Amino acid sequence: MSLTVYRKSHFNAAHRLYRNDWDDKKNKAVFGKCNNPNYHGHNYEFEVGVTGDINPETGFLIDIEKLKTIIKEEVEDYLDHKNLNLDIPEFKELNPTMENIVVLIWNKLRKRLNSNYGLSIKLFETPRNFVIYNG
Repeated sequence: MSLTVYRKSHFNAAHRLYRNDWDDKKNKAVFGKCNNPNYHGHNYEFEVGVTGDINPETGFLIDIEKLKTIIKEEVEDYLDHKNLNLDIPEFKELNPTMENIVVLIWNKLRKRLNSNYGLSIKLFETPRNFVIYNG
């Protein structure tokens, strides 16, 4: 029997959406207020979905405490209270859009979870703007 277990989490971070190879006018036209040269922040929330089969011995799909620890180590500790553009190496050359952030989170968690599990991440940048990535 396959099912999905979810764990919710959050982090706070600042970013600026822009491209170095574009002039200020084009950056402002494309990214609007998210192009603020002094950055801006979000209270990101995300849901991690792990899909697989229930272990008949434990009754668990995954030990939720282990999942909680992996999320803290790989995502919360890495991204919380950071300037994504300046502090996170993956975003030195990559625009820290919610789309790119969710892929980063997925990649960091995927490397720590058993490959038998399916993995889905839903990232909320605001209560109304979110993205889902399944790999």
